[in-house]
Amino acid sequence: MAQSKLILIGAPGSGKGTQAQRVAEWLHVPHISTGDILREAVKSRSELGKKAEPIMASGALVPDDLMVGIIGERLEQPDAKGGFILDGFPRTVHQAEKLDRLVEGNGNGALRVIHLLVPDEVIVRRVTSRRLCSKCGAIYNTEHSRPKVEGVCDRCGAALVARPDDVESAVKKRLDAFHQQTMPVVEHYRSKNLLKVVDGNGPVDQVFERLEASIR
Repeated sequence: MAQSKLILIGAPGSGKGTQAQRVAEWLHVPHISTGDILREAVKSRSELGKKAEPIMASGALVPDDLMVGIIGERLEQPDAKGGFILDGFPRTVHQAEKLDRLVEGNGNGALRVIHLLVPDEVIVRRVTSRRLCSKCGAIYNTEHSRPKVEGVCDRCGAALVARPDDVESAVKKRLDAFHQQTMPVVEHYRSKNLLKVVDGNGPVDQVFERLEASIR
């Protein structure tokens, strides 16, 4: 397959992180997740982490210039020259316009954008039921994909925890921010004829099959 430069857009809790990782493994390109980068910064207590932590905990978006700088540095790394899948960026039209210019100098191949569409009510139920392994990062859900032992990771045996920003009030705030700031990004790429919409509701394997078909 030709070089793949992909953006996966979806509301928080739409499953885009899980699907982006699977697509990255299938295409043999790096999965670039701004959420993972930011959470690692918070955990390490770096300067970026100290700035981002209260913003993330409140459910608000990290400022554009901060995110553009992070992504610009990441796309300069050698493993991204053969393609990539972006997860969690761009979230505003300003970020999208900056990214368009960054991608122009990032090797060959056209940018493709997929909107993973999931209803808000499904997302709220899904996210508030999510649990994360405190050690290896494996993700579970109390409604489906439960661990074999309640509260214990199947992979490494560490305790499962809820993210501080996975409470209902923060989820709804993130959804409001997504609709106000990120849906215009969907329209930005639709106007450029770069956008495809994929139904993100349903079992993980089924959603991946839809994504695979849309990329081929």
